[in-house]
Amino acid sequence: MVSACAASSAPSARTARDWRVTGGDPGNTRYSPLAQIDRSNVQRLKVAWVYHSGDARADNRSQIQATPIVVDGILYSTTPGLDVVALRAASGEEVWRFDPYKARGAERRDPEVNRGVVYWQDGNDRRILFTQGDHLFALDAATGHPIPEFGSAGSVDLGAGLGRETDGQYLVATSPGVIYHDLLIQGTRVGEARGSLPGFVRAYDVRTGQIRWTFHTIPQPGEFGYETWPAGSYATAGGANSWPGMAVDVQRGIVYVPTGSPTGDFYGGHRVGADLFGNTLIALDAATGRRIWHFQTVHHDLWDRDLPAAPNLLTVTHDGRRTDAVAQITKSGFVFLFDRASGAPLFPVEERPVPPSDLRGEQAWPTQPIPLEPAPFARQTFTEADITDLSPEAHAAVLERFRSLRQPAVLFTPPSEEGSVVFPGFDGGGEWGGAAVDPRSGVLFVNASDVPWIATMVATDTAASTGGSVQSGREVYARVCAGCHGAGRRGDGDRIPSLVNVSQRLSAADVRRVIDHGRGFMPAFADLPDAEKDEVIAYLLGRPEASARTAVHRAQGEPARSAEPYRFKGYERWKGPDGYPAVRPPWGTLNAIDLNTGEYLWKTPLGEFPELTAKGIPPTGTENYGGPIATAGGLVFIGASQDAKFRAFDERTGELLWQADLPAAGYATPCTYEVDGRQYVVIAAGGGKLGTPSGDAYVAFALPD
Repeated sequence: MVSACAASSAPSARTARDWRVTGGDPGNTRYSPLAQIDRSNVQRLKVAWVYHSGDARADNRSQIQATPIVVDGILYSTTPGLDVVALRAASGEEVWRFDPYKARGAERRDPEVNRGVVYWQDGNDRRILFTQGDHLFALDAATGHPIPEFGSAGSVDLGAGLGRETDGQYLVATSPGVIYHDLLIQGTRVGEARGSLPGFVRAYDVRTGQIRWTFHTIPQPGEFGYETWPAGSYATAGGANSWPGMAVDVQRGIVYVPTGSPTGDFYGGHRVGADLFGNTLIALDAATGRRIWHFQTVHHDLWDRDLPAAPNLLTVTHDGRRTDAVAQITKSGFVFLFDRASGAPLFPVEERPVPPSDLRGEQAWPTQPIPLEPAPFARQTFTEADITDLSPEAHAAVLERFRSLRQPAVLFTPPSEEGSVVFPGFDGGGEWGGAAVDPRSGVLFVNASDVPWIATMVATDTAASTGGSVQSGREVYARVCAGCHGAGRRGDGDRIPSLVNVSQRLSAADVRRVIDHGRGFMPAFADLPDAEKDEVIAYLLGRPEASARTAVHRAQGEPARSAEPYRFKGYERWKGPDGYPAVRPPWGTLNAIDLNTGEYLWKTPLGEFPELTAKGIPPTGTENYGGPIATAGGLVFIGASQDAKFRAFDERTGELLWQADLPAAGYATPCTYEVDGRQYVVIAAGGGKLGTPSGDAYVAFALPD
């Protein structure tokens, strides 16, 4: 059998030319040995081809977050509408296209994202595996047709095998799984509120779609870690899911699985304890799912500090000897480095005291693990000296707000009723774009966002209506929803969707399910009185509010939820009145860290706001999504920035060597490959985040013929 992910540490000439795994190789190095494009000629790069998929949304809510894979001259990836496409990698010509919604007879829902597809081969059996929403598909790589013997007519329901009722619950898979021999090891994304589904990791048979093993990230009775939760939690607790992807040590047969936080994200009074295996890097036997070792990076998470990216495998020199290692970046800006086989930290890690919570019923964990090296790649403390100074007006407004928030504004300050600064913000620091490593030097390249957010909790007894009267839908919206979706219901152009014309997308029953159960980043509001749910649904759907009670079809058999004493007010990026982040720049950086020593080689701003640069302000960097790749040509390629540029940096010095405009922001990680002796670099230009326009393009660059 020949597996796409079973390459040796010394790739063959064929695999060196390809980009067969979204992370470049099973170890997720995001490195290519190709060197035709190098420091001396990168400034000559030109557009070689552009592919337009034609399915970007007109409301600018679609994205492309996918890293293409390239196998034997064919590029495979996904479109903004989550079609899978196969293109000729030298020209961008479409070979085939597969519509997963049509195949399932399903309606297209609110915008979904996908970060790539998986290739597997055994002789002439060549398959593309990918996820759309809560379904896993297997396609013939040559034709794009579903594999009939895989699951049910080519797809598998990811909700099956969780041991929970999944109707009405949020369950998708955004990142591709990883291959180990004939297994696809797959994670999922689940809801963020209490009562959401658990994030169990499953290994599927690549040929049949059957589940071969399951690892319970929320331990069941008799399993390791069960005592870190209140007794019986396994039956109802949710989250602790692996959504960003994984890495595989093929020789050792180990899969490295990063997980996110338990639910609810910001109040944990119902889950007192450390909550294993939330926020944990887990090393599992890839053949059986047996735990080998683990390290929890946040105990009893109250900050949504999911491990945000697949780890990177590399070899470093420590204490005079070569050590196979695994590096894990975090939203907080840490890099944890472990011995790949034993899990022993290669740099010292201290358990340091952190501030307690003052919310009733909450028991924040008293310490958190802090790696002493490398230094964080993002700032973690916000003081008055850090407040924006772009203008006196912006400084004064931010200062006034700062003084009203809980102090000190340091890492692991718990959410509070007055509001707590989360810095770096909920989206990092590090994010799903991840890091790249140069296996020759042991240097890690990682981009960071340095943007503060605010976490505010509202006591549910004060949030509810008073005096026994039912508020109108408009009043309920203003009290409960406007903090995130805005007074005009337009959202934030990113993770908070617009609710304008929501009746064209959702029925009353759909809206009720979202209110009761949450969806994605939206928490549940199960504690709202039923009458107020009815009124706000009618308001959102443009119906007479008095008719709301008969308009809503309540799903039968939904699990009961106990009301939390607090609810999360909503995701708030902290910006000044000028619309820029509330903190002094840089707001986004690219960093090079020598993991042999823990020392930084360089740090440089990533991205700029042209209107600020025109005023003589040095490039500030921007919030960024997507990650870097490194090449043997001595280059680091990255898009990610809000200014829709694609850039190449000198990996030794951080000098910007080349940049090009994209048709939309490149919020994705690129790839590079060679066809017929010519090296290409490709990035998805899908935009759609941070208020930027959506795009539908893959853009390939190469040296002139």
